[in-house]
Amino acid sequence: MESYGSTGLEGLLQKSYTVKIGEYISSGWATVQKNIGGFIGFTLLVVLINIVIAKINQSASPVGSLISIMISGPLNAGFLIVAFKLLRNRATTFGDFFRGFNNYLPLFLVSLVSGVLIVIGFILLIIPGIYLSVAYTFALPLVLEKKMNFWDAMELSRKLISKNWFSFFGFAIVLALINIVGALLLGVGLLVTIPLSGCAVAAAYADIVGLPSATSDL
Repeated sequence: MESYGSTGLEGLLQKSYTVKIGEYISSGWATVQKNIGGFIGFTLLVVLINIVIAKINQSASPVGSLISIMISGPLNAGFLIVAFKLLRNRATTFGDFFRGFNNYLPLFLVSLVSGVLIVIGFILLIIPGIYLSVAYTFALPLVLEKKMNFWDAMELSRKLISKNWFSFFGFAIVLALINIVGALLLGVGLLVTIPLSGCAVAAAYADIVGLPSATSDL
């Protein structure tokens, strides 16, 4: 596993940036349109998986929750993998949505550990949980795109986003509202708004962290 060098880390944290919410949403929508069939198909599959998991959970079995914990990181990474390829103007296949499983352990760990810390934060008077849920926005893409270990990615994401946390909080609220609208459209709208959210995060990452084309196979 490659680590993000200290020089690059210091440079990234010293960098000033502006959170361009409208631009990220617009870029996210443009990215979804480049492969709208693939995004809708993958989102539908993810939704169906979650429905099955919910059915298992109704039987009071811990199996459903365990499955969800095991697969959520790599599955969520699928949206980013395809979004990054499209942002680099590269061709994609439906199989790209599942390439997160090729880098399973770090994606699983960043999803698990950040999720646990966020839950603990919500238990501790809610505010710490809100802070961490926003601050870890770039943790998954950093593990995926920079090949960082899970803890370094979480810390870099937290430090970087904390420089402009309230703007990112606004970004998160906008994405939440978009998905609420998707849910109100008989739930069908989520097939578009969920990948739109992922692609908007990918656009924010590309703008703030950077997305070099020569150093990644994504």
